[in-house]
Amino acid sequence: MNGKNEYTIFFNGGHDMARNLNEIMTSDVVTIKESQTVQEAATLMSEYNIGSLPVVNNNGEIVGIITDRDITLRTTAQGEHPQTLVSEVMTAQQIVSGTPNMDVHEAADLMAKHQIRRLPVVENGQIVGMVALGDLATENIYVNEAGEALQSISTPSAPQQ
Repeated sequence: MNGKNEYTIFFNGGHDMARNLNEIMTSDVVTIKESQTVQEAATLMSEYNIGSLPVVNNNGEIVGIITDRDITLRTTAQGEHPQTLVSEVMTAQQIVSGTPNMDVHEAADLMAKHQIRRLPVVENGQIVGMVALGDLATENIYVNEAGEALQSISTPSAPQQ
């Protein structure tokens, strides 16, 4: 067998075989309950060196996301108290999420379309993982998608209130 044919089993139509989110997602996700405070959220972010937390209700279902930016702009900058509830500060109106079996290319497109850097992976209403833009970039076959997503995500949008 010549060298060219040896590699065809790894390619499909000239493109790398698609992978699913469950192959690259972080499955040990730190969450916070909607009834906890922004101070507790900030403490968890600091402890785990992360910039966002999925927000869950008492049943463990994802109901929103809180980011370090949410805390800064919607709490600190507004002179709100550190004991403000996460539910008052989180982004909840449109939770964009993926599923464990979602194709990574589809997830990158979704992240670009919605200008998000982190995608919660949800199954049966429960958060089972998280995929960050950096997770896509570390996979050589997804560098183009990660770059395209970052370009879309980095496009300025209207400020949130």
